[in-house]
Amino acid sequence: MTQELRVQFQRLPSNPDLPLPARATPQAAGYDIRSATDAVLNPGEIRLISTGLIMELPEGMECQVRPRSGLALKHGITLPNSPGTIDPDYRGEVKIIIQNLGSEQVALIRGERIAQLVFSLFQSPEVSEVKELSNTDRGEDGFGSTGTG
Repeated sequence: MTQELRVQFQRLPSNPDLPLPARATPQAAGYDIRSATDAVLNPGEIRLISTGLIMELPEGMECQVRPRSGLALKHGITLPNSPGTIDPDYRGEVKIIIQNLGSEQVALIRGERIAQLVFSLFQSPEVSEVKELSNTDRGEDGFGSTGTG
């Protein structure tokens, strides 16, 4: 029997009423998360945006924070550290680092969907040092060595 995976959220006083992160459609991978504050971002500006939420992830799960494609296309809004990683032992407020890459000022309104959260299970392998690694046909070739198309 598989264990039920559950991500738990706690609201901060700055967010008594906004919806919890949610998927826009049943098959969406990302859960939209909202801004708990109003903010105006000037072109090129980077700002830390509060969500008013604290999250508890199950052991062995990370949360990846990714940009929303609509904000990126329409306004040039992105996340400069994308994907950001939230570890399962973090218990601080979920805050989103946002950057305005557009040429116009962008106003974010409290309650606006500003990023998406993608949850992923991970493994923690043992790390070791060896004197030699196994060979492959590809070897050291990289950075476009497999061609285009």
